Amino acid sequence: MLCQQCRKRPATVQITQITDGHKVELHLCEECALKSGKLDFISDPQVSLENFLTGLLQSDINAAAGARPAGVQCQACGMTYQEFSRTGKLGCAECYRFFMDQLQPVFRRIHGNTRHHGKLPRRLEGAARARREVQELRERLRRAVEAENFEEAAALRDEIRLLEASLNQEPGKTGG
Repeated sequence: MLCQQCRKRPATVQITQITDGHKVELHLCEECALKSGKLDFISDPQVSLENFLTGLLQSDINAAAGARPAGVQCQACGMTYQEFSRTGKLGCAECYRFFMDQLQPVFRRIHGNTRHHGKLPRRLEGAARARREVQELRERLRRAVEAENFEEAAALRDEIRLLEASLNQEPGKTGG
């Protein structure tokens, strides 16, 4: 799609403006979008992912302040939650565990959840489902053995073996 203003360059910016319930969409090239004056924030050095995250974190800082005493640092890298909230960057992977109480509300607010439930390629969905089923069956097997219900345990063992055999025969299997 070409820019609706200059009709020379490809439109890379979409501006949607709603005024009194009336929606107007403009498709502009970056140059025309900047000239329009509606995108002053693009060239503003104050707008960055870091500042965006910091803005999101600000409201959670006061709520999380009581969760850990002020000045407490990540045991691995020394990062404090206050530093994280100022920079928008964690110091290391251990910070996720150490500051989990403070981070969960932030993740929930940004992502709508605190756990990642990403999608799998279709070719792997069946295998993932089968692996989860194997894990569930192993847990049931463990409970059956503890309860000395050996007939059920034997049936579960056989079911696990069948599922594992089918997993090992799938094309593109990567182990594990």
